[in-house]
Amino acid sequence: MKAFGIIALSALVLCSSHTFARDDVRAYSITNIMSSDLAKSKLGTDVLFYFGDQSYGKALKSFGEFKTNKKTNAFGKSDKEACNWVFLSAMIALKERAIKEGGNAVVDIKSNYKNNLTSSPETFQCGAGAVMAGVALTGKVVTLK
Repeated sequence: MKAFGIIALSALVLCSSHTFARDDVRAYSITNIMSSDLAKSKLGTDVLFYFGDQSYGKALKSFGEFKTNKKTNAFGKSDKEACNWVFLSAMIALKERAIKEGGNAVVDIKSNYKNNLTSSPETFQCGAGAVMAGVALTGKVVTLK
């Protein structure tokens, strides 16, 4: 009986590693999360955000390009729910960096999941697995008029 338990446990561990290794990368709507009440309350209006090639006018001062790479627990959540949550976390990090540097905007925001740079004004990239979800963003901190 003890041997059967060991074999069953070993089989479970070997088979389940494939389940937990899932890493589906998908695009999710920036507008959907940025227009939510949660995003509005967390991000406020002190820092403006411009994604991809969105027009933002003339930058008076540039502070450089900064990256953020955030992960969240995805267990028991849909991929969309986990990805929206971790995207907001990454956006908060960009906002805090802009404030720290003295800027009032983050422009040219792009997804950089697993160093695969993608630029879009409509969507962000998120990798979601059975246990974790992650979003990596890069953007330039500037001062706009």
